Amino acid sequence: MSLATKRKLQPYLYIAPIMILLLLMFGYPLIKSIVMSFQDYKLTKLNKIHWNNFKNYKNMISDKNFWLLVKNSLVYVITSVIGQFLLGLGLALALNKRFRGRGVYQSIVFLPWAFSSFVVGLLFRWSFNGEYGVINDLLKKMGVIEKGISWLGTPGYSLAVIIFAMIWIGIPFFAINILAALQSVPAEIYEAADVDGCGTFRKFFSLTLPFIKPTIIMTILLRTIWIFNSFDLVVIITEGGPANYSQTLPSYMYSQAFSSYDFGMAGALGVLLMVVLSVYAVIFLKVTNYDKAGDF
Repeated sequence: MSLATKRKLQPYLYIAPIMILLLLMFGYPLIKSIVMSFQDYKLTKLNKIHWNNFKNYKNMISDKNFWLLVKNSLVYVITSVIGQFLLGLGLALALNKRFRGRGVYQSIVFLPWAFSSFVVGLLFRWSFNGEYGVINDLLKKMGVIEKGISWLGTPGYSLAVIIFAMIWIGIPFFAINILAALQSVPAEIYEAADVDGCGTFRKFFSLTLPFIKPTIIMTILLRTIWIFNSFDLVVIITEGGPANYSQTLPSYMYSQAFSSYDFGMAGALGVLLMVVLSVYAVIFLKVTNYDKAGDF
């Protein structure tokens, strides 16, 4: 092998170990999920596994709860992302200013990001319990309600509790990233804006927002994908009840796999989520002009 050939192969040899690891850890499960989505694959009937073509996809679309799950997923994702972004942006703008005790305050407001979803799920499940939850107790003492509300057992309320929990746990993610972007904005551009007589709102929309736009686009994209794929809060807080009114597509996929042991249907749902999120990522980056973000 010539020296020139060795030099050409050298970069590929360096990345070969991690590529092999990725193929084993992610590639095989992905391919296996796609294959199972075209099979009648139930753990209770392992001796009767066979190809059923598109039957799992047909059953998924014809399921009476499918469009309810789609609606719940869209409401859950859109509301959670908007709430996290707006509150995270406000928190980042507040923490970007110097004041006494800012470091201590930062450590406190970023605490939700340090908690696991399991702990947060239990916290909200007990807090919103209809019989002895602290939320009902506080609302009664303030005179807002006369009797306890069954938050987790009422359609609409149950999904709202999960959304509230997701917003609470995700605010620090936006705050941390946007705060880092704000701190990288050169002070000179604000000084020049002050000389030109720009007001606070003009500086924010004409200088700050365009400068941190790449960070905003990427955090919204990543957080949308993570929330859409998340099922832990749903499973822990409501288990999808009542009557699937707080169930989302990922949590339904989880229940199909580990409650009904129907890995074929779970695989079909997983493939659907992968396709939807891939299309969303491409369209979102195109619409937001991410490749031009940050240009003045």
